[in-house]
Amino acid sequence: MPQFINNKRLIVLMVSIIILVAVIGFSMRDRDNISLPEQLFRDGAGFAQSVLSKPAYIAVDFFTDASFLLNVYQENQTLKARVDEAASISAELAGVRQENETLREMVDQEESLTDYSIRAAQVIHRSPDHWTETIGIDKGSQNGIEPDMAVMTPEGLIGRVQSTSQFTSTVQLLSDGDDNNRVSAMVTTDGDPVYAFIEGWDEEREGLMLRKIESDAEIEEGQLVSTSGLGGIFPRGLAVGEVVSVEPDEYGLTYNALVEPAAGFYNIEQVTVIERSSESLDEGLEEEAETSEEEEEEEEPVDGTEEGGG
Repeated sequence: MPQFINNKRLIVLMVSIIILVAVIGFSMRDRDNISLPEQLFRDGAGFAQSVLSKPAYIAVDFFTDASFLLNVYQENQTLKARVDEAASISAELAGVRQENETLREMVDQEESLTDYSIRAAQVIHRSPDHWTETIGIDKGSQNGIEPDMAVMTPEGLIGRVQSTSQFTSTVQLLSDGDDNNRVSAMVTTDGDPVYAFIEGWDEEREGLMLRKIESDAEIEEGQLVSTSGLGGIFPRGLAVGEVVSVEPDEYGLTYNALVEPAAGFYNIEQVTVIERSSESLDEGLEEEAETSEEEEEEEEPVDGTEEGGG
């Protein structure tokens, strides 16, 4: 009896396998229409998925909207803080401007070393043989460009106008190793600024050399370097770079500093030409000297003969 039951189970299992294989084969064959059981199964599964997915989508949308509203609220608070900060800075700037105007009136000075005007220009050519030395721009003497005007990118100073034609100009970059390519610069410190000269380019370390730094000057890494305005060419305050290292010169009397340029000298497309408005200090001193000499000549008394005749 148990043997018959086992044989019956085996027969049922084999028949079930045969039916399953037949159904699979039938469902896998290429057909234009599906069978009724398959339609019922697909429709039922689709309806169940549709019913179950709607609450899930509603929940996802709810939490997404809540997260979005939270982010909007946080951004709104941040923007409000920045608006308040901007208003404070604007008020402070207005006060500084007014104080600056007052101080200028007190010293009867209409111009300062930081006064300048700008002209935008585009780089039109660059020689492969002088890639780090010069560039050409599309503005010339007809556009008010003159030799020795400073040339910048938004990051900082890159050089000066070397020569001009009617409609184009050649710009000498700070990375040019010419001995005459120098800039009067200053290092911003906690105390008084330290004045020195940008002279030369270190090709190995790809940095500008700041030379003739006084031995007692406190120069540290990370301090900012800008134009001093004392050279009579560039206005004051144009960004040059940042001090990377400081070392004594070959004689040990002064110090040299390696300066990482604020602007890059390779991918240059748009530049700004800076026209300094104020005159150099040397010219101002010469004018004062001439005025003093004229006043002294006017105050000199006439000779004794004329006095006696009176």
